[in-house]
Amino acid sequence: MKKPSISVLDEESIKITEARHHDPFSVLGRRVKDNQFCIKVYMPNAETVCLSHNGPIFQRITGTDFFECSVEKDTLPKHYQLSWTDKSGNTHLSYDPYDFPVQLPEFDQHLFGEGKHWHVYQKLGGHLHSADGIDGVLFAIWAPNAGRVSVVGDFNHWDGRCNPMRSLGGGGIWELFIPGLTAGCLYKFEILNRYSNEVLLKTDPYGQQFEFRPNTSSIVVNENSYEWLDHQWLTERKNRDWLHAPMSIYEVHLGSWRRDKLGNFLNYRDMADQLSEYVKQLGFTHIELLPITEHPLDASWGYQTTGYFAPTSRFGSPDDFRYFVDTFHQNGIGVILDWVPAHFPKDAFGLARFDGSALYEHEDPRKGEHRDWGTLIYNYGRNEVKNFLLASAIFWLEEFHLDGLRVDAVASMLYLDYSREEGDWVANKYGGNENLEAIDFFRELNTVTHEQHPGTVIMAEESTSWPQVTRPTWAGGLGFSMKWNMGWMNDILVYMKEDPVHRRFHHDQLTFGMLYAFTENFALPFSHDEVVHGKGSMLNKMPGDEWQRFANLRLLYTMMFTYPGKKLLFMGIEFGQGTQWNFNQSLDWYVLEYPLHQGIQTLVKDLNRLYKEYPALYHFDFDHHGFEWIDCHDYEQSVISYRRKGKDQELIIVLNFTPVVRENYRIGVPVAGNYQEIFCSDSNSYAGSNIANDNVLSEPIPWMNLPHSVKLTLPPLGGLILKLRPNSLGTIIPAS
Repeated sequence: MKKPSISVLDEESIKITEARHHDPFSVLGRRVKDNQFCIKVYMPNAETVCLSHNGPIFQRITGTDFFECSVEKDTLPKHYQLSWTDKSGNTHLSYDPYDFPVQLPEFDQHLFGEGKHWHVYQKLGGHLHSADGIDGVLFAIWAPNAGRVSVVGDFNHWDGRCNPMRSLGGGGIWELFIPGLTAGCLYKFEILNRYSNEVLLKTDPYGQQFEFRPNTSSIVVNENSYEWLDHQWLTERKNRDWLHAPMSIYEVHLGSWRRDKLGNFLNYRDMADQLSEYVKQLGFTHIELLPITEHPLDASWGYQTTGYFAPTSRFGSPDDFRYFVDTFHQNGIGVILDWVPAHFPKDAFGLARFDGSALYEHEDPRKGEHRDWGTLIYNYGRNEVKNFLLASAIFWLEEFHLDGLRVDAVASMLYLDYSREEGDWVANKYGGNENLEAIDFFRELNTVTHEQHPGTVIMAEESTSWPQVTRPTWAGGLGFSMKWNMGWMNDILVYMKEDPVHRRFHHDQLTFGMLYAFTENFALPFSHDEVVHGKGSMLNKMPGDEWQRFANLRLLYTMMFTYPGKKLLFMGIEFGQGTQWNFNQSLDWYVLEYPLHQGIQTLVKDLNRLYKEYPALYHFDFDHHGFEWIDCHDYEQSVISYRRKGKDQELIIVLNFTPVVRENYRIGVPVAGNYQEIFCSDSNSYAGSNIANDNVLSEPIPWMNLPHSVKLTLPPLGGLILKLRPNSLGTIIPAS
């Protein structure tokens, strides 16, 4: 760039050349002068400029990259075009971006400032736009501490001098409409901090597509081009009573569920067809995706998000992901996404110190930094930050038809002293450790999503005893649909790791969970967190020889599917993968060549079928009416038995946690009759020893506070499910 002479340029023009002007429209574009229009442009990459193809020629201001031209007022169209030649001799024809008025309505700016613009992702970012019939891309960004913001991209040589944006005032929003740009162009924002003069190059926080890593540019997308075919699913979802419906979730990391023969990622579309067929075959009702929000590091599994409005480009385009969701819906399977509003990474191109200040995070590291994770914490008390996150939640539910979100790391958001040493946290205004802003955020998140998209679910990964996580906001709760039952999961896994000979000393870990089972709407998770970081696979947590390890795992899954709460299994553990999960390679599908692994997979398939077939196993998942102990005290033999109840149906479950066959084991039953064994985890269909109960007739012997009883043969490390045969003697009293 030629260095301008102070005598040639006024102060405002010098600010343009030095890329530090907050309002380039006050210098560039058309001006009225002596009954003419004087047009001034700043084009560092131009050699010559004229109006249209053969119009008046612009004169270069000597020693600068400014060009000026004066024309009669009545000869200039509403929006003029510039024909210019670049330094390589190529000719371009384009409308002048600085000839257009403000495009972003004041009402949108106001709503955003109030933190109430649920669809702000349609306004901020880079979007295809038409102004006065002229097509282009409208860019808008929030950067209140910037002194200058420019759009840079493959259309202007990434030169921050070419397309400075206009500040829209005290709200901190900057805007520029660039005519002629189309979907597919790459862009970022170059930001000058008004106080330090630091220049930052940032991706679009509202970007809806990004380059394949390690590149990080945002990509302008062609929005709303996909034709959905899931109308029936969405209609039924809106009216579905999910509280009293079966929900069995298959948790998936798309990058490692399955890869091609060369070890490369599959496309969303390929995975849609393969994965939906597999999930449907096994009988799961939903899948839950580890975050597919854009992220730079594979090893973060998606939990260090940089693109809160973009499906990762690892597996294809946004429309490819729409096809993925659409395919599952057409196969009767819901899709839930892991979503991370708790923290974000420090990558220089992302949200960290976005405009040179702590904009999305807190300035004080005692509030704004996760020491353990090396990430930054959102400032939930700032309206625009809260709006950013709420709009992201709405975006996934609305634009991609997702059926719910699982909110990650909720505990870290609720407690100001989460994983912090004394003196390394700041108390709230009442002196407590509760994050009041995060509490308000959760309540608004759940209120808004449930109002905007009825039938969707918002689940909390919350590992503490915080009360009323899943109770309505109007009753003082946080308003989540469900909460992961981390207590039950930890207790049962600790118990199952014990050698069966010692389990009688740990019997309380089997039964303690029922003391709080109905205080929240719980989901029972065996998630990815249990098969990483040296924890080993689910199979290798089980004690004993090979046969016993598989029998223990079958027994564990039997308990899970018959215990109150919705179900979640991480991929690979449904067939007993022997190694712990590796995010960087496909699952060990080859083990399905072996009968023991086939048996685990078949067992999960049958448990899913029974779970969906018998309302007693799901209708009162969150209500004490659906569960009653028969016997929880037999610690000497490590056996428990209980009743699961529906409105007009009942099942009896008996679980033996030792490798001892227990013959003539008597349990109480509620009514007389002939009981049928409808499931046994020891069946030879699952590679078990096939100890079964063919015909179980009750006896009029009161037992365990019940009027009748039956004698059973309990299989080793096995679980049984019994039901009263149709047309038998008894009548079950419905649960109230």
